[in-house]
Amino acid sequence: MDRAYSVLTIKSIDPATRRIRGIATTPETDRSGDVLESLGARFAPEIPLLLHHNKQTPVGVARLQRPTAAGIEFEAELPIIDEPGAVKDEVDRAWTSILHKLIRGVSIGFKPAREAVEVLKSGGLRVKAFEIFELSLVTIPAHQSATLAVVKSLDQAASGLTPPGVSGLATKPRPHMGKQTPGEHIQNLENKRAALAARMTEIMEAGAAEGKTLEADAATEHDGLADQVKSVDADLQRWRDHERLAIATAAPVPATPNMVKPFNRVSVTPNVPLGTAFIRKACALLVCQGNKHEAAEYAKRWDDSTPEVALSLKAAVAPGTTTDATWAQPLVNQTMVNDFIELLRPATVLGKIPGLREVPFNCKVPMQTAGGAYGWVGEAKPKPLTKLAFSSDTLGVTKVAGIIVLTEELVRLSNPSAEALVRKDMVAGIAQFLDQQFLDPAVAAVAGINPASITNGAPTAAATASPLADIMGLINHFATNNIPVDGVTFVLSSANALALSFRSNLDGSPEFPGIGITGGNYRGLTFITSNVAGTNVVALQPAYILYADEGGVTIDASREASLQMDSAPMSPADATTVYVSLFQNNLVALRAERFSNWKRVNANAVKYLTAAAWPAPSGAVQVDESGRAKRAS
Repeated sequence: MDRAYSVLTIKSIDPATRRIRGIATTPETDRSGDVLESLGARFAPEIPLLLHHNKQTPVGVARLQRPTAAGIEFEAELPIIDEPGAVKDEVDRAWTSILHKLIRGVSIGFKPAREAVEVLKSGGLRVKAFEIFELSLVTIPAHQSATLAVVKSLDQAASGLTPPGVSGLATKPRPHMGKQTPGEHIQNLENKRAALAARMTEIMEAGAAEGKTLEADAATEHDGLADQVKSVDADLQRWRDHERLAIATAAPVPATPNMVKPFNRVSVTPNVPLGTAFIRKACALLVCQGNKHEAAEYAKRWDDSTPEVALSLKAAVAPGTTTDATWAQPLVNQTMVNDFIELLRPATVLGKIPGLREVPFNCKVPMQTAGGAYGWVGEAKPKPLTKLAFSSDTLGVTKVAGIIVLTEELVRLSNPSAEALVRKDMVAGIAQFLDQQFLDPAVAAVAGINPASITNGAPTAAATASPLADIMGLINHFATNNIPVDGVTFVLSSANALALSFRSNLDGSPEFPGIGITGGNYRGLTFITSNVAGTNVVALQPAYILYADEGGVTIDASREASLQMDSAPMSPADATTVYVSLFQNNLVALRAERFSNWKRVNANAVKYLTAAAWPAPSGAVQVDESGRAKRAS
């Protein structure tokens, strides 16, 4: 059974009937970061009243009142027992301790509901629903009446139980993998000190109640306890110094295949392909012709795997908050949008290039355009003046859009194969458009509409039959223009990447190890494949390319529109423009939009090769009579 502790607030005491009324205040967030929400408590009309959670010696009964956000009131009754014996002594002892304020804490024994335990970012636990089985009286010194950690340690010292591992949520000792940590040593010493201090306080208050000085035995015990406290304090200081040293010199633990990774939050992810929830929402809206109420009902068929679809389509019927777990909180989590973005970005060149300089929209970005001039200066000679040159640039708001047309029958299907087809179409269409706009040298900037491609106006060179010479030529371009070579990325077609993977040295070893049809890495250089590159091979320094992205996708649907079924629609339209009616042809259109922009901020940050068609080796490697390697024709 788990426990939670609180400082006892007594509202009234009736000595005649031995009844007390008080408030077990809502347990605060303790040093372990655990919280119990009192509104989630359930309990029987009467529960046992124990002393230090000792089930063998109950001292009364307790009745808890209706929980409130401020805490739970209770009324406890300790019976008046006339028969002499252990039970009378235990109950009388508990009652006397309450009257003389020797007991200043209360604790509940509870069992949390599994589905109602949330792991907080701090590592602690938030228990939102639990059942209370008993209420216990626990000891705490008067001068430390607000320290919950001391309440716990005294209770464990009195009951003989080991300290709970996390804020009273485990009464059994945790298994240790090897020796204890400094933090665990410190916790044990603090518990020991609290128990010693509690006994010293009990001895002093007992003497004060009788109005006499301490007797010899009591004084000897008190002095011995004081010596132990000093010893513990000294040991505590040593362990705290050791802990600070350990933290200062700590190094990351290398990951191993069987390592148990720490976690801060527990979540359940549906076992469906990435992007499924996003596509199901779009399909539900299409089937129900934009009516969100009907779409929410339609989407309930997927509640077993993607309940967030129906939830996101529901209209709010009452004020909600971001902490309301019943409906408002999930609406804050942009699960489906993030799901689609995560699916889209790796499919585009933009999602594969590491190190792009991400900036906000409409925000000036300062850039250094020229450095100072420096030179040798002789003794007693004047030093030359120099200056730096700076400029700034801004990425405006531009958007990328694509329309995908599907048949009504396909949209109404809810089987996984149909969803996969819709998802594949949306990702492929937007990915191809983004890649083409990013890499095509013919794409020039149009104010307020689209950015120029990173290759537009960039220096270029004709490719040769020697890939290594071409790659070194591109690298030398960056070095000559004082552009860092570290992090340079190449974008090329799958065919050229495959040709590199086939090339071998005379000894048969790969000439470009680490590169395959999907790209890879070669001597610290990153190679990314995109068929949009065609016969161009683009080399770029990502640190000199600004990139702004909204991070979300907006999707709209229509059945009534008429569209130009063309990847390059005529604008403006004229009399020859051909339109197709979606309604007449039983078609639906999905329009996806994403706000994105980029800019090459240094003229030499990109250089590309044209007409690159690197040949694969024409023959296998053979060895002649002298033992020398040669390539067969």
